[in-house]
Amino acid sequence: MIPYPTLAARDIARQVRRREITAAEITEAALATVNQQNHRLNAFTAVLPERARAEAVRVDVDIAAGHKPGPLAGVPFAVKNLFDVKGLSTLAGSKIRRDVPPAQQDASLIRRLAQAGAVLLGALNMDEFAYGFVTENAHYGATHNPYDTARIAGGSSGGSAAAVAGGLVPLALGSDTNGSIRVPASLCGIFGLKPTYGRLSRAGSFPFVHSFDHVGGFARNVADLALCYDLMQGEEPSDPAQSLRPIEPSLPNLQMPVENLRVAVLGGWFQQGALADALDALARVAAALGATATVELAASDVARAAAFCVTAAEGANLHLPDLRVRAGDYDPATRSRFLAGALLPGQYLLQAQRFRAWYRAQALELLQQYDVLLAPATPCIAPLVGQVFMKLGDREIPVRANLGLYTQPISFIGLPVVTAPVWLDGAELPIGVQIITAPWREALGLQVANYLELSGVVGYRAPA
Repeated sequence: MIPYPTLAARDIARQVRRREITAAEITEAALATVNQQNHRLNAFTAVLPERARAEAVRVDVDIAAGHKPGPLAGVPFAVKNLFDVKGLSTLAGSKIRRDVPPAQQDASLIRRLAQAGAVLLGALNMDEFAYGFVTENAHYGATHNPYDTARIAGGSSGGSAAAVAGGLVPLALGSDTNGSIRVPASLCGIFGLKPTYGRLSRAGSFPFVHSFDHVGGFARNVADLALCYDLMQGEEPSDPAQSLRPIEPSLPNLQMPVENLRVAVLGGWFQQGALADALDALARVAAALGATATVELAASDVARAAAFCVTAAEGANLHLPDLRVRAGDYDPATRSRFLAGALLPGQYLLQAQRFRAWYRAQALELLQQYDVLLAPATPCIAPLVGQVFMKLGDREIPVRANLGLYTQPISFIGLPVVTAPVWLDGAELPIGVQIITAPWREALGLQVANYLELSGVVGYRAPA
């Protein structure tokens, strides 16, 4: 029997290429795992067995013919349901888009992974239109944390994180506007990468906030994450925000030493209200990297407020035609925020964008002094499903809007971040740390995360 849920993506591909197992066998094992486990997690909104089997057969046929099948030969993966999947309506977690025509082609990143031999299993649950941090979807139900199904997986890419952490797929794609890769990666104990804004193509993904939507991946180990990221790089003219910078592979340099790096811990806003688990995890990573400096990124509280303004205004603008005639079809938690965004004065948006330029300049200046900045990914471990409020310090605040306290200021200015999972002594749930680098230095963030993983400081643990 194939030990599918424990296999890394690179191990699967290696065994398939060597004909020790077939892509068809791996695909059947993956589909069986999804069939057995998805009812616990509610990670998938659509499973595509016919497509997966056909793609697996193509990989096996290529290998039998002596052709190179690609670096992800036979590796199952799945995607947040805001990515276009040929033949499916792109739901973006909504009810209102159930009647849109099926996508005519796959999203750019899906095509790139398929060209590398990966096998798509299906689409994954999310907060409606990516507006949330909990993946408690009014239309498709809550996604549950693989370590404790009474708790959330985080969001908005909660289905992606739960599917990877729960052993359903070794790789998944998500999006991150205000923290939607980093929050679920933290709560589900896996690695997540939010690249620099514009590094990976968003072509064929349903937008939320054009000016700071990012797309990226999840994996159970750093090398798989780096390989997936490398394969997704490349020019895609249909995404006007994408940078045309050269491809910069990260996997070949993953094992390079990390001596003499200038590493600092972000203080101030990035520790304010954090619970003990978040601070202890941060301290453990900082100690492993020899980080003794604590620095502040000025006005990060204002940056978060400005990010909220831009999010609400751009999101509302996109959805205003439907809100005018079909408001009742929206998830209530999403609808109220879009309606508020539609009423936001234009001067607020203008001021937020002006401040954004100033804040980015402060961050880039800090990243000239330091190679790596560290911060908590979430202020706490995974809250309970249905939990409305959480207490941080002496404040009781809403869960849904505030799990991204420490992620929003970073995506607001497009910096690349690797989230790495920490297991504290005796802990039953993980929590993540953000490894932040200067724009276009994803390879450095992955290199640092790999060092920490090999040192045993961070890493994935299979749920019991």
